[in-house]
Amino acid sequence: MPLEHHPLAREFPEYREQLQALYASDAHFAQQAQHYESLDKRIYEVEDGRAALDDQALHALKNERVTLKDQIAARLRQARG
Repeated sequence: MPLEHHPLAREFPEYREQLQALYASDAHFAQQAQHYESLDKRIYEVEDGRAALDDQALHALKNERVTLKDQIAARLRQARG
């Protein structure tokens, strides 16, 4: 199975305009989005073998990414209104 990044632009293509607007106007959203992207990069590096992390820690990172993604999705839906 090929490894994939899960950037927000790919995860939420239907919210492209809202993503750009919220990045520019909502500091909390921008911080969450940046943290999500950082987690995604770290997870990819571990899964690709470029960084070491035990399975439990990797699972915790993935859970954190899912939680952030859910929060971001809720904010995007709200912004679309």
